[in-house]
Amino acid sequence: MGDEEFRHPRLAAVYDALDPDRSDLHAYVGIAAELGARRVVDIGCGTGALALMLADQGCEVVAVDPAAASLAVARGKPGAQRVRWVEGDATSLPVTDRDLATITGNAAQSIADPQQWTATLTGIRAALQPGGHLVFETRDPAAHAWERWTKEATYRITEIPDVGAVTSWVELTAIDWPLVSFRWTWIFQSDGAVFTSDSTLCFRERDEVEADLRAAGYEVVDVRDASDRPGLEFVFLARCAT
Repeated sequence: MGDEEFRHPRLAAVYDALDPDRSDLHAYVGIAAELGARRVVDIGCGTGALALMLADQGCEVVAVDPAAASLAVARGKPGAQRVRWVEGDATSLPVTDRDLATITGNAAQSIADPQQWTATLTGIRAALQPGGHLVFETRDPAAHAWERWTKEATYRITEIPDVGAVTSWVELTAIDWPLVSFRWTWIFQSDGAVFTSDSTLCFRERDEVEADLRAAGYEVVDVRDASDRPGLEFVFLARCAT
């Protein structure tokens, strides 16, 4: 199950308006083109931004997410009929012929349980054809991203058409290394409704992720910098070992 941020219909409906800059996804579209990928499975697709970008490029896309509310938003977007939307996770993907799998944003780190992480990598490998690729990002622990997760640094008011003003901020709640937990708060000014969503991310070192990939049957092809957040993230490109 996803966090409340993605599960609650009212929060899912404003997710894109609160985070409108998805320039981070252009790198994934570029990697798909670089690899000549035509059949893609997008894991943790959320409200469907990347899946629709890939469909625009002519890819056959299966987009998977455990949060029904986020999928409902995705299905309502222009062009959504070109994507196959699936409620679920990577441990039981409905395809076996993909030449690329993507995991964007915090989705990989949100799989905090080691056994679930292993099951995720194994499930993705089963969905890829021989020689298929997996690309995903994780935050570099050395950047200490959580130090900036304060109300003072993140407090903002966003005006959303047909919704009104929404106040939001994030606060760090716990560190139990390698797990870091935080809480988002939203206040809808139209009726004073207050929502919170608690999340936990697992901060894995680069060599740890590479070892996990090799153990799951992948070859690490490249580890890149994130073009939108240089020096803050690792972007892993791995290939199914044959």
